[in-house]
Amino acid sequence: MLACVLALAACGGEQYGDLKEELNQLTRDMRGKVAPLPVVKPYEPVPYLAGDMPDPFGPTKIELVTRASGLGASKLQPDQTRPKEPLEAFPLETLRMVGVLQQSKQTFGLVKADANLYRVRAGNYMGQNFGLITEVNENEIRLRELIQDAGGDWTERASTLQLQEKETK
Repeated sequence: MLACVLALAACGGEQYGDLKEELNQLTRDMRGKVAPLPVVKPYEPVPYLAGDMPDPFGPTKIELVTRASGLGASKLQPDQTRPKEPLEAFPLETLRMVGVLQQSKQTFGLVKADANLYRVRAGNYMGQNFGLITEVNENEIRLRELIQDAGGDWTERASTLQLQEKETK
């Protein structure tokens, strides 16, 4: 029995021993190299010497530039005192034109907002940018919107609301 145990122990040996020995011989002379860290320059603060000059980003600087260039108080301004119409509560992107109605030679557009349907005509307002409806035809509703630019001036932008051919769900 003792001879059997010794024979089994001799056969077992180390698994992949020859591969490990060859790997040790090949990597014996290899050493890892780490690049030296870059030299960090010390921080040198730069003093701000323009304290007595006007702030280039302040509102007074912007006012000076608009006065000098002849810009400023734009003739276009929305009427803030008029009562808001129901479709002005919705962004123009969420409104959909779903149809057209004609009554006594006047063309009306049918606009869907959320679950409600509204009848609009030229002269009505819709959208959140003071969009005045200028024309309603069979295919679209044309609007003139007033938007404020970065300088505070009001500019016009033409927009349209196209007729939706079929219901999307």
